[in-house]
Amino acid sequence: MLRFYSHGKLLLTAEYVVLDGAKALALPTKYGQSLTVKTIEPLKLIWKSIDYKGEVWFEDIFDISNTKISQFVRNNNPVSKRLIEILNAAKILNPEFLDTNNGYEVVSTLEFPNNWGLGSSSTLLNNIAQWAKIDAFILSNITFGGSGYDIACANNNTAILYYLKHKKPKVESVLFNKNYLNELFFVHLNRKQNSRDSIKTYRKNKSNTETIIDKINTITSNFLKTETLNEFNSLINEHETLIGAITNQTPIKQRLFKDFKNEIKSLGGWNGDFILATGKKDYVHSYFKERDYNTIIDYKDMIL
Repeated sequence: MLRFYSHGKLLLTAEYVVLDGAKALALPTKYGQSLTVKTIEPLKLIWKSIDYKGEVWFEDIFDISNTKISQFVRNNNPVSKRLIEILNAAKILNPEFLDTNNGYEVVSTLEFPNNWGLGSSSTLLNNIAQWAKIDAFILSNITFGGSGYDIACANNNTAILYYLKHKKPKVESVLFNKNYLNELFFVHLNRKQNSRDSIKTYRKNKSNTETIIDKINTITSNFLKTETLNEFNSLINEHETLIGAITNQTPIKQRLFKDFKNEIKSLGGWNGDFILATGKKDYVHSYFKERDYNTIIDYKDMIL
């Protein structure tokens, strides 16, 4: 039996502008997704997806041929269609993938709720890329698009600087181990943001990106240099203002949490998934729970 594993992701800086070459500070998470592959005699691909509760949320059977993967039982399930697209793209990149006299029983197991936005798609795609022995960045580019920072997180276990140089991904491991990490919390906004929709919004509204990218790069660099929470909070405020201006969006604190005493930062696509909130634990927990945001995770419990 083969087993593959990929880490989830959160984007601390350079959301949106990472698509145009800005340097992003990205954080692999302790939560991820595994993929086990078992050889079977029937020339079929039997797929099962298990959620974080251990319950099967998707299963299907696919035919394997020398040229492509197709559904054995036609049901028009959008998950099946997407999975076929990924598998066939992988087979194009490596024609020997699944070119065998055997079939496979595959189990994909997610360690976090699907609506958390930690990369249920990117972790799956990276696991398939490992199985197919192909470049996960290329597979991601031809199936999902985006910057590819989520693929970089899937393959790393430390904070990373991620950027695109001549449209090719560059990854640098960095140290982000601050004495104020116990005052950083991830709060889920009770809704999932579609990454592709966020990218469309950015493409539609962006302006003057070159100047903004220079400023964001400086902020990202300064995030790594911070020694106090006050410095960190100041950078959050500056970063939110810049991204809000370029995307024509209102920062989340101004829009929903004006009376929050400290700082709040969007992570990745705005208006969904997790935000980062700073401050003392008792205050942060009581503030958000009073407003029915009950998924609040300490930094050290979320990030590798």
